[in-house]
Amino acid sequence: MVGRVERVPLREIWRHEAYDFTTWLSQNIEVLNEVIDFEIQNIETEKSTGTFSVDIIGEDPSGNMVIIENQLEKSDHDHLGKLITYLAAFDAKVAIWIVAAARQEHIQAVSWLNENKEANFYLIQIEGIKIGDSAPAPLFTTIVEPSEELKRIGIVKQENTERHKLRFDFWSGLLTEFKKKDTLFQNISPSQYNWIGTSSGLRGVSYTFWLKKDSISIKLYIDRGKEAGEDNISIFNQLLENRIEIEDSLNFQINWLSLEEYRACVIDCEIASGGWQTNKKEWDIVIEDCINRMIQFKNVLQPYINQVKV
Repeated sequence: MVGRVERVPLREIWRHEAYDFTTWLSQNIEVLNEVIDFEIQNIETEKSTGTFSVDIIGEDPSGNMVIIENQLEKSDHDHLGKLITYLAAFDAKVAIWIVAAARQEHIQAVSWLNENKEANFYLIQIEGIKIGDSAPAPLFTTIVEPSEELKRIGIVKQENTERHKLRFDFWSGLLTEFKKKDTLFQNISPSQYNWIGTSSGLRGVSYTFWLKKDSISIKLYIDRGKEAGEDNISIFNQLLENRIEIEDSLNFQINWLSLEEYRACVIDCEIASGGWQTNKKEWDIVIEDCINRMIQFKNVLQPYINQVKV
């Protein structure tokens, strides 16, 4: 005969969270160890930190501090805040939050915390079960645990944040200096993106800077919209008719790219003196080079743009 698993309300097993459940868990920590797959040692309960007391504190096999916050109810913001407070107060490397049920927002929050390479977070659900007339037993289920994938995601996010800040700082410096010399980018603000642009006065034709790790390019970008492929080619070809005169008027090389399969057409110049990853001490040189080329680029191309017929 096979028995059926029955759920038992947690408060029927442990009436008081601190006095009953925390005490029981500290004395039976091996039950939790089996779920998290490492051993918690040197257990202490109700360890004080200021006006708070962490439920359980211990050490992992490497001697790092482990904190455990127990909640025999549905997860809430208060306990999440305590978990993070205890983690910082004890300089712990592992935080375990045991709950009766996990809210979706807390599952997301703990997953996000696991992207931090400095600490590992576990969100574990506890249920009470029994079979027939057996004594009730705890059933631990891991909801969220640390993983290499989450750490990699965290590293990528951090790199993206740093990249965005560097690009914003680069554009801020470039636009500040550009506005001292020319009005072309007068109404443009810095952004975190890899390009900034301004209109040439002809719809769909813009002067743009494109910023990469180690280089920056200036472009005349021609794109009048998804349904205007013929217009793009027409504008490009009208400018191309003056290629010799345009190139003779510039003291740097440009590339003519019809890029019909990508809808837009481009006239550009690559500047290899540096990009957002270049040492900030060298940005002034890169920015000056970019500004001088863009001003010359605009001064040479603009008269031909003004003559374009669409």
